[in-house]
Amino acid sequence: MPKKILQKENKVLRQIAEAVNVHDIKTAKIKKVLREMSEALKPQDDGVAIAAPQIGYGLRIFIVSGRIFSAKGGPASGGSVSKEITKNRLIDDRSEKQKDLIFINPKISKLSREKEWLSEGCLSVRPLYGKTFRSKKATIIAYDENGKMFTRGASGLLAQIFQHETDHLNGILFIDHAKDIKEELPKQYAK
Repeated sequence: MPKKILQKENKVLRQIAEAVNVHDIKTAKIKKVLREMSEALKPQDDGVAIAAPQIGYGLRIFIVSGRIFSAKGGPASGGSVSKEITKNRLIDDRSEKQKDLIFINPKISKLSREKEWLSEGCLSVRPLYGKTFRSKKATIIAYDENGKMFTRGASGLLAQIFQHETDHLNGILFIDHAKDIKEELPKQYAK
């Protein structure tokens, strides 16, 4: 059974997460955390990314679902970060099934000056959505699950995810800086 996703009242979501020692990345402990994060994210139709604090681990790790890379991804249309993924915001459409992206000790190294107001929600702040002012492009430096450092640039939805998940690792929730916050029940619950 997947770990429960913690909600906004939980104190761990307001703490600054600790960096993972690079030598520990390939340990059984970190592999377990990554597996539990992936298992917690997988069944969430309204989520496309998750940070370790959201399942109770105060570690600087987040995962982005491979679903966001496929136009046929179905569940990605209701994102933790963005409620709407239009064709022009999809990042990559080369394969049917993309693997989840893992970011350990991520640091945003560059944000574009150009920003926009975007619809945003969060698996830990259900069922609220609001508008956040995010950079259109972001570059992140992180380690993968094998302890290899990499740099990845992004625009659109992935850039928004980088900013949202990095906020989580710093104890910040999107509702701290969002406007027009509204309660919006998922379609299966709405009457």
